[in-house]
Amino acid sequence: MKLTSDEAREMLEIFREKLDNPLWIDHSIGVGNIVKVIAQALKERGYDIDIAKATALGYVHDIGKYTKNFHNHAMNGYKYLKDKGFDEDYCNICLTHSYLNNDITCTAGELPDPNENLFLTNFIKTHQYTLEEKLINLCDLMCLQNGKACTVDKRLVDIIIRKGAYSNTQYHVKETYKLKAYFDKMLGFDLYNLFPEIKNNLGSCIKVVG
Repeated sequence: MKLTSDEAREMLEIFREKLDNPLWIDHSIGVGNIVKVIAQALKERGYDIDIAKATALGYVHDIGKYTKNFHNHAMNGYKYLKDKGFDEDYCNICLTHSYLNNDITCTAGELPDPNENLFLTNFIKTHQYTLEEKLINLCDLMCLQNGKACTVDKRLVDIIIRKGAYSNTQYHVKETYKLKAYFDKMLGFDLYNLFPEIKNNLGSCIKVVG
């Protein structure tokens, strides 16, 4: 079963009514909105990307946080969507969104134990990330907790302040910048140009790529 962006938004709003602190919902909506803008730009440049699907994935990437167990939100979200009967490629976003470079250690926050969840570790290692999944990886790192778009610099600093710096932090930061450069190259310009709220704060720092 496919998941539309409208259904994904409705799902989030249902949880909002049940939670004392719905910041992750604001963040999820922000990620989906950022994804939509970049996906549309990629589509206009001839790339094979499903805008509606990418947007829906952006909205539900953190759905596993509904349990309030943030540590296991990847698996909880995956199981939640599977139990609802959604297709595997929608469920997978809950697993992939936090891990860059097909590596479970390439994530924000404390260094994970690869042996804690072998299913997740092996999935991340062997899964072929789709363009939509890579875009959610990036947009998750371009959106603050309040749902506002920001530079990856600001988001990474925000995460480090809240979660701390660990032995894998430098690795994750480097891969984040590589991922942004990947999409900049696809677009042919700095993707921050798509977001006035970011571009206006950067001033003369914005430069067109290539």
